[in-house]
Amino acid sequence: MKVGYIGLGIMGKPCALNLLKAGHEVLVWARRREAAEALLQAGAQWRDSPAALAADVDVVVTNVSDTADVEAVLLGANGVIESARAGLVCADMSTISPIATRKMAATLAEKGVDFLDCPVSGGEVGAINGTLTIMVGGKSEALEKIRPVLQAMGQTITRIGDSGAGQVAKACNQIAVGVGVAAVAEVMKLAKACGVDPIPVRQALLGGFAQSRVLDIHGQRMIDDNYAPGFKAKLHLKDMGIVMSTAQELGIKLPEAERVTQLIAELVQQGNGELDSAAIARLIWAEN
Repeated sequence: MKVGYIGLGIMGKPCALNLLKAGHEVLVWARRREAAEALLQAGAQWRDSPAALAADVDVVVTNVSDTADVEAVLLGANGVIESARAGLVCADMSTISPIATRKMAATLAEKGVDFLDCPVSGGEVGAINGTLTIMVGGKSEALEKIRPVLQAMGQTITRIGDSGAGQVAKACNQIAVGVGVAAVAEVMKLAKACGVDPIPVRQALLGGFAQSRVLDIHGQRMIDDNYAPGFKAKLHLKDMGIVMSTAQELGIKLPEAERVTQLIAELVQQGNGELDSAAIARLIWAEN
């Protein structure tokens, strides 16, 4: 399949490489051409704008930073919509607002373009290994059409529901991860306060009902005090901002999510936005 890929950062670049490895023809565009050099050397083709890219492909995949960036590359000047033809599928792997997602899907549908929101979980390691979890919102027919493309990048592909549902699932994922990190940090804080080594405590919990990937991976980060980013705090803060703004629009309260958002915001304000968001453990441990 002929795939256009927009956004060649920490997640996008390895995903596009996996598409090439799977035998897809890949065209790329990024704001900085140098971001595409490794892909071009691996066989990808360059296009000078999202519009030029969209004119030549069956599927456009976007993987950029935030809602405004997705809107710009899809609907802005020289955006995908300018050359999009009926039958094109746009799959957005960014994490953005569910409400804005639905609006973009409606705009693209006017030109006969199917839009799938396909946010992911699994971090850079999952992107490199092609084992991402992909949460999909949009038409089932469009998903089946591009399933081989998604399978080159992800191991678990789940259609959640109609347009925007994938982004809702990703927002739920970010709550679960953030609150889980805070819970693990408190587990270790309590153990230490009681004079008990948190290392065997973690090992014991991993064998019981409290077992989780957060306890496994982020618990080890905390033990090692090593917060080299799997998922940068500044990006988690952006995602939690989406969670909180969506909750506000819906008129619901998410007190645990709000607490975690405040902790991550504090971490970023301290100049630690490049660290993994699990570094909020340091803040929790410093509290009385």
